[in-house]
Amino acid sequence: MKMSRRAKRMQRQHKRGRRSTGFNLVALMDIFTILVFFLLVNSSDVEVLPSTKGLKLPESVADKKPEETLVVMVSDEDILVRGKKVASVQAVMASPALVIRPLKTELDYQSKRSRVRTPKGTKAKREITIMGDKEIPFELLKKVMVTCTRANYTKISLAVLKKTLKKG
Repeated sequence: MKMSRRAKRMQRQHKRGRRSTGFNLVALMDIFTILVFFLLVNSSDVEVLPSTKGLKLPESVADKKPEETLVVMVSDEDILVRGKKVASVQAVMASPALVIRPLKTELDYQSKRSRVRTPKGTKAKREITIMGDKEIPFELLKKVMVTCTRANYTKISLAVLKKTLKKG
């Protein structure tokens, strides 16, 4: 028996409706990949200071979170800026000068590299964090701080370990 045009059309339509649709896994994987990268980039909201086993930081109770700044590390033997040795502690302590020339040179270089935007007519308020062992002499710390000030780093912070408050 011959099928009418309408019956053929209905049969084709019926076959089309039975096809199963599948997930587009490529698009789903792309979305999850973007989500993972977003979470990785935005997950940390604190500055991670370089960790050295040779430094024992002093403890402090502070509520304000640190901001990302240039880090000067002062150990028993060396003074480092961003992990690069700029001076030895022995040479600095032996020198009568308050300004540490190699440190000032490196800080000037770092300040030229950074792009701090300020309104016209005002000086840039550069920030720096000094990470020093709690056993370093105050004279050495003073020389480092004077050098930072002379290199136009006006906001100086000292890195400390957060101490928990004891109730009672």
